Amino acid sequence: MSHFNTVIMVDWSGGNDRGPTPKKDAIWACVAGREPVYLRNRQVAEAWLCEQIEGAEGRVLAGFDFPFGYPKGFAGAVTGKADPLALWEWFEARIEDTPQGNNRFDLAGEINGMFPGIGPFWGNGRVKHDVAHLPRKGLARKGHGMPGKRACEDRAKGAFACWQMSGAGSVGGQVMMGLPVLTRLRARFGAAAWPFEPWRGADLALVEIWPSLIAADVAAAQRAGEIKDAAQVRVLAERVAALPEDDLAEMLDVTDPRACEEGWIFGLGHEGRLAGAALKPPPLRDDCFALPAGVDWTPVDEALDDLRARLRPVVARVEVPLAGALGRVLAEDVVARRSNPPQANTAVDGYGFAFDALGAGDQTLPLIEGRAAAGVPLEDTVPYGKAVRVLTGAALPDGVDTVILEEDVTLGEGAIAFREGVRRGANTRKAGEDVAAGEVALAAGRRVTPADLALAAAVGHGSLPVFERLRVGVLSTGDELVEPGAPAGAGRIYDANRVMLLGLLEEMGFAPVDMGRVGDDREALGARLDDASEKADVILTSGGASAGDEDHVSALLREAGAMSEWRIAIKPGRPLALGMWQGTPVFGLPGNPVAALVCTLVFARPAMGLMAGRGWLEPQAVELPAGFEKRKKPGRREFLRARMRGGAAEVFPSEGSGRISGLSWAEGLVELPDGAAQISPGDPVRFIPYESFR
Repeated sequence: MSHFNTVIMVDWSGGNDRGPTPKKDAIWACVAGREPVYLRNRQVAEAWLCEQIEGAEGRVLAGFDFPFGYPKGFAGAVTGKADPLALWEWFEARIEDTPQGNNRFDLAGEINGMFPGIGPFWGNGRVKHDVAHLPRKGLARKGHGMPGKRACEDRAKGAFACWQMSGAGSVGGQVMMGLPVLTRLRARFGAAAWPFEPWRGADLALVEIWPSLIAADVAAAQRAGEIKDAAQVRVLAERVAALPEDDLAEMLDVTDPRACEEGWIFGLGHEGRLAGAALKPPPLRDDCFALPAGVDWTPVDEALDDLRARLRPVVARVEVPLAGALGRVLAEDVVARRSNPPQANTAVDGYGFAFDALGAGDQTLPLIEGRAAAGVPLEDTVPYGKAVRVLTGAALPDGVDTVILEEDVTLGEGAIAFREGVRRGANTRKAGEDVAAGEVALAAGRRVTPADLALAAAVGHGSLPVFERLRVGVLSTGDELVEPGAPAGAGRIYDANRVMLLGLLEEMGFAPVDMGRVGDDREALGARLDDASEKADVILTSGGASAGDEDHVSALLREAGAMSEWRIAIKPGRPLALGMWQGTPVFGLPGNPVAALVCTLVFARPAMGLMAGRGWLEPQAVELPAGFEKRKKPGRREFLRARMRGGAAEVFPSEGSGRISGLSWAEGLVELPDGAAQISPGDPVRFIPYESFR
């Protein structure tokens, strides 16, 4: 290729230092013809880029996967000039960036303050405090006057907009942290910033890329164990370097007039040439679990790890009376304000005395007048060598350290007698032997039980610091659904999933939000998701999560650029969509009730617990002998409806995902590993009771 001798592709990041071990969602770069390089932070990345550019022979094309501009009108509103490069310099002068942190959220809030209304930026990634003028959710924005997307993003379905600053799809943070680096590269090497400046003749051209243009090719070429970000820059660098000269020139010669201010995605509209692969039919496989060519399963554990890494608590902290704290999640450690017991006391009805006053053999001690009872302490000191009447729960009087049970005493006129053998401190409780003042009585993240309420009261608390209940929206999709109990014509079924999920959420301690049902209408579904993202902290949908013509949940998430992992190697539950909508996590569950329940328990339950402040909880399982026989193929984690009978795990006779009776029959799940297995009666299997998910 005569236009450029060296091609470099960079997958950028807006976050902090990612450490020495290569990770996904970090900075990866690749020079065409070489192996991808992991760059732990932007400072290391900038130094590496300078080294590669200086050492390159001939002309260099460097692509970066974040927008080079903002929608029309933004540059002029911020800098007074409708010049995107003036905006680059404006950011470079104001961004403060170290491996440990940066000021991108503060700067986004400052820019929002320049506009009327609220926005256009949104997404405060700081959990503990708000940023002035920066709303946490996109739907809170209004009246700022900026378009939602650039012209090229309208054409590149699924491309992220540049306004989101945190969460999955936070391209806004990448832009804000990337433009200062491009500004310095442009100044140092005299680079041409495409498409704002002429690229012909430039020794270094900087271009905006979007690897999703060839996502299928990347997936097909991804090596075993290779991080997706690394595969993207490697494959894209290879493809661009192999482009014929005429094709490259055509891709760089953008004619859309908005590109001169907003920027443009290199290769947009030329995906076929960029992919460089002939369209071939996949091999015929009579397997409903078969994936499109080049697409691999995501193992269950990998999907869970990804969820755990991406999510964080989203609920606010409140103080509630003990009577309203049952089932809530503690927002901080509860420290004992007083000891329990608050003072040393007697554990029985009997007689108290000083142990050291006892001699050898059987004992006779004179009694003093009065007694100590619970709530009515004895004010006087018990003389050495004498005893006093004490009742259960009474504070030990001064001079008493040992109590003998009344049944072991002979009571005479003003004296008691008892056999030898009494132990020092017998039948007494020490102050704070249960919990001492200043100790942690209940740990943060605990879901409050009735026993916890008793302990909190005993150590001096009348209220507890808890998180607000996580609001979980439940939405059913599909033209075939009707409300339970309503007339159901041919081809219609009752909406069983919604009532099941709402009840399950109630049991788990969350705040279920019934979002109803919506037909197979993409516009109506989008509007309902908008509504749900305002009313809920997380959304569960059922149905429409696969890849068919009427699977609108996954389609909408892809169009919004918010789809995460979704082809999970699990049975039941293959079509599981994990994504974001307006900053709100969405779990697109399968429509079959069995698969919907299993995916909720396995994926949504631990994720929702983390978001609710409870932390990531692993279900507690027990090992039982199998009361069944099964041969399992490799490749998927399987969950069987099961119950324990006679000390063994028996499973429901049918594995069909529509057999709701099996959910009612079962008391838990048997989990079978990813690999092949031959289960015979008596073999040990992992049984997870339903209760352990709650």
